[in-house]
Amino acid sequence: MTPENTTLTAIPGFRVGHWTDLAGQTGCTVILCPDEGAVASASFIGPSPGTREGVLLSPEKTVERIHALLLTGGSALGLGAAQGVVEVLEERGVGYETGFARVPIVPAAVIYDLGVGSSRARPRAEHGATAALSASSGPVMRGRVGAGTGATVGKYLGGQGAAAGGLGSAVATRLGSMGNVSVGAIAVVNAVGDILDEQGQVLAGPGTGPGHDPSHQPFTPTPVENTTLVAVVTEHTLSKSECRRFADAAQTALGRVIHPSHTFWDGDSAFMLSSCALPPADPLLLGTLVQEAVCAAVRDAVRMARQPQ
Repeated sequence: MTPENTTLTAIPGFRVGHWTDLAGQTGCTVILCPDEGAVASASFIGPSPGTREGVLLSPEKTVERIHALLLTGGSALGLGAAQGVVEVLEERGVGYETGFARVPIVPAAVIYDLGVGSSRARPRAEHGATAALSASSGPVMRGRVGAGTGATVGKYLGGQGAAAGGLGSAVATRLGSMGNVSVGAIAVVNAVGDILDEQGQVLAGPGTGPGHDPSHQPFTPTPVENTTLVAVVTEHTLSKSECRRFADAAQTALGRVIHPSHTFWDGDSAFMLSSCALPPADPLLLGTLVQEAVCAAVRDAVRMARQPQ
């Protein structure tokens, strides 16, 4: 792990790139895995998660490793950006060997940001390719960038109470019985609820909570407009089933930092990826670090989103 890098890319083997449309208030972010892929699974909570190849990540499905993960704006219209990532990886000879061609496995998940900037702006295949081509192992750019460009939080009072959500990243490390154990996380924060700081105080959002502000009419967001996306990576060897359990742990972490969390209107998606470059770690310690990294990444997103562009 690089000492000065406190973002996901401090975990060796993983690279991150963005494409950002500041005018249209949308974008996409790609996490590139090592060429041999990463064992991965996911947890989807909420009525309307928008995904590509999400079913493939179920533990009982055959393919264990993915080659990249795309997080994107544009709602379901933005899922097409994943094709650009696939094409870049195919050109590099990266993918699942089928006997006739190497097929890159690139799951994707979206947030709804069409009402923030231009409803006609959305990431497309060429933009996914741009993000993939720009991916590096340097510190992840955060704030209103990539998939977090049009993300907002604290929307239970309507648009007047919303705050910028953004994209954040963090690393959690602790010394275990066999050496350092580390995980990295990225969060794209587009939640109905407020974001809470380390002391449980409101960091972003109106802070009143639903139903506590009689000056506002009750507001009911639609099911497809709110989603927090989380990706967590580690070098420690995990099975696909174990990745699923840690993806569930990442979802649980959102309940510590978003209030209210996992509402009827949040389609939250969490991904867990393992490069399997290191031996297995203590699962209790690893689960603790997953949750710490997710909470830190969510807070980092809203803090960095306040910075001037």
